[in-house]
Amino acid sequence: MKNSICAVFDVDDTLYLERDYVSSGFEVVGSWAKDWLQITDFAERCWSKFTSGRRTSIFDEVLNDSGRTAEPELVAALVELYRTHVPRISLAPDASKALEAISRDVTIAIISDGPVASQSRKVEKLGLRSFAAPIILTEVLGSGFRKPHPRAFEYVRSCRPADLYLYVADNPAKDFAAPKGLGWMTVRVRRPNGLHSEVDNASITPDFEMSDCSMLPKLLARM
Repeated sequence: MKNSICAVFDVDDTLYLERDYVSSGFEVVGSWAKDWLQITDFAERCWSKFTSGRRTSIFDEVLNDSGRTAEPELVAALVELYRTHVPRISLAPDASKALEAISRDVTIAIISDGPVASQSRKVEKLGLRSFAAPIILTEVLGSGFRKPHPRAFEYVRSCRPADLYLYVADNPAKDFAAPKGLGWMTVRVRRPNGLHSEVDNASITPDFEMSDCSMLPKLLARM
């Protein structure tokens, strides 16, 4: 590699499949609902709604469907349990191999949106601290600094000087505007079964697109 490079990664659906996290969370919440609410199929009902395309108010709907009142305090408790559970997830094999390969030659950082409780547990479970620094969870900066706000990207640039920056992420609706505005290279990972795999953004086109991370080492070697 001729240039010093900082490769910055999103987490969800970039380094693992987010649907695995969702399934893990539903299982934990479902176990609690079975013991304390006597709803034996809570997890299955949640998963059915999720796979049909629902992304919000799933717990409210399943409680109501099960004959329970979706009281705000109960829903909040279920959401907290979901967000704070220790997830049953692991790096996608291609991501694990790519991170291992490029970590010898480039600096690696993380920028990820989402609730701090859930994202921090994902970081720990995926073992990202062994590869990446800094790891920036944008919610720590404040809700106004989620992507596409450039604050997190500017912070990486300030503490990890490099000749070239590359952002690897999955969602063109929000992930690429800020890094492209800063002159970074961008790579879209469009994983099959990713939650945003069918999303496109005609106004922002990533520089490269891949179905997984396996080709990243070769791409970086050409830079």
